[in-house]
Parts: sequence; structure tokens; C-alpha cells
Amino acid sequence: QVQLVESGGGSVQAGGSLRLSCAASGYTYSSRYMGWFRQAPGKEREGVAAIYGVGGRTHYADSVKGRFTISQDNAKNTVYLQMNSLKPEDTAMYYCAAGGWWLLPAEYNYWGQGTQVTVSS
Repeated sequence: QVQLVESGGGSVQAGGSLRLSCAASGYTYSSRYMGWFRQAPGKEREGVAAIYGVGGRTHYADSVKGRFTISQDNAKNTVYLQMNSLKPEDTAMYYCAAGGWWLLPAEYNYWGQGTQVTVSS
């Protein structure tokens, strides 16, 4: 059984930083992506960043390029999202997902429960 547990969310002022972690159990890195997605109230879930299980190829949404960095520690089965220069529009529930493709939510098989990120101006 695959379990994804996110941590690291919180409240921060604009310009600040947070690092999200996603600990995976029961999931084997393979020829699929792990990704971070977010959903703000009244909006659709959108892809933020994704990393390929083998080789670590990454993809980012245009809105976070240059500010967010996704990385993985295979030994710890953990994926991270370093978020710098945070903006109020980054406020959302952030979800970790696994077994998918690129930044397409519908392609992902496994999801965590989410962690809230709130950025104040």
C-alpha cells in the first residue's frame, strides 16, 4: 500500500521560504514522476513541479520557475519542494503525488493528504 505523507507547510510573509517534504512508503521509484500540486479555494488543482524517478529530470510550472526547486533523496524515499521568494498567490493546499506523468494531475495514481501553505503580503 502506497502512502505519501507531506510536511513542512505553514504561514510565511511574502518573500519568505518554506521547504515541503513528502515521505513515501510502499512506492518504488520507477519510470514515473513524483510531483507537487496545489489547489487554492475555488480553483482547479494545478501542477507545480515534478521529478522523474530515474535520473531526476524536473519540470516546473511557469509561475514557479526560478523560485521553487524539487529534489529527491532516494535513500530516504523522500521528495522535497524548496520554495523561495514566496508570493501571496502561492497560497494553497499543496499535495504530493506519485506514479504519474509530468504535471498532469489526472495521470497520478497516489496522493498525499496535503499541507497548507499561506503567504501573507
